[in-house]
Amino acid sequence: LDAAAIGRAAVLSLGYQFGNPNRSAVEDEYAKVRAENDWTAQQVASHRDRLIGFCGVNPLKDYTEEEIRRCAGEPSLRTGLKLHFGNSDVQLDDPEHVVKVKAVFARANAAGMAIAVHLHGSVNRKRPHGARQARTFLEQLLPAALDVTVQIAHLTSAGGWESEVDEAMGVFADAIRRPDPRTRRLYFDISGVGLPEWQKHAPAVATCIRQVGTDRVLFGSDGTADFMRPVEAWEACRQLPLTVMETAAVAATVAPYLRA
Repeated sequence: LDAAAIGRAAVLSLGYQFGNPNRSAVEDEYAKVRAENDWTAQQVASHRDRLIGFCGVNPLKDYTEEEIRRCAGEPSLRTGLKLHFGNSDVQLDDPEHVVKVKAVFARANAAGMAIAVHLHGSVNRKRPHGARQARTFLEQLLPAALDVTVQIAHLTSAGGWESEVDEAMGVFADAIRRPDPRTRRLYFDISGVGLPEWQKHAPAVATCIRQVGTDRVLFGSDGTADFMRPVEAWEACRQLPLTVMETAAVAATVAPYLRA
């Protein structure tokens, strides 16, 4: 963070990975989810002047409500909730999944927890992604969390950049332009911008940023690979075909949950 001149940052727990259906069954799954969230809280607590933590959980699991309630009472995790639809195999075309995730959004909203969500469905299971899923998110899920920041990761992508990402972002861009009140607290992050697929589609990435507005785009790094450290991730962002003013605007955009 110092190398990238970043003052404050959010640390997102990977607790949801223990409920990932693409992995082998985990013994004492919920205990491991709690332990991962607690570990994240411990790391954040040692640098509370710089870091805030987000609780991670699979929104389809029976223990989800209990874990959100527990995290909401933990000072180092109560700021936000991290959801990963791909690694939880949330399918926005499945009405039962939509009902469950909507309830999770409502619980986070009631607890005042921001939501950072990887919207793209499972790549391993070839789940569909595009305008239809974005509309479901806009019309069914966002209304349950109107009082908190909702941040969609990677401009809705999953590391690659297919035409369906443009379609999904088009839905949100149209809603923002109307303006749709459901998008009032909606943001997007560009974590993952240094990945090869993004580099090949840099003009499309820049177009998406312009469509939703630089004031809704947050910088972030992604994962733990060396090339995604904040300073390298920011350097990748600077390679996007944005103007100097647009790049500066992205750098200056701060998530509401980091302003306190």
